[in-house]
Amino acid sequence: MRAIYFLLGLCSLALGAVGVVLPLLPTVPFMILAAFCFARSSPALEQRIVEHPALKRHIVAWRENRAISKRGKSAALLAFAFSAVVGTLFLAPPMSLVPIPIGIIGSWWILSHPTA
Repeated sequence: MRAIYFLLGLCSLALGAVGVVLPLLPTVPFMILAAFCFARSSPALEQRIVEHPALKRHIVAWRENRAISKRGKSAALLAFAFSAVVGTLFLAPPMSLVPIPIGIIGSWWILSHPTA
């Protein structure tokens, strides 16, 4: 199991790093997932992620209160809205209707968590 958590942590870390460059791919959720996976496979890597100055407050807020920052919520909601609009415009029916409920469910999940 340690190897699986380690591989999942590496994949999450890679996706989070790509998210720094790509605006619609979120960085912080992938880094939180990487910290979770590394906590079960590589405590040294977990510590490096948790202590990173740009990530520490997000990870601590999530671990302690399952809270998402106001800026994080805003970015996620904008990404959901943008994705829903683009999906609705560019997908053929009936698939064009899929992004709307996904955006609503994702937005509800984001808004249901406390603000850090």
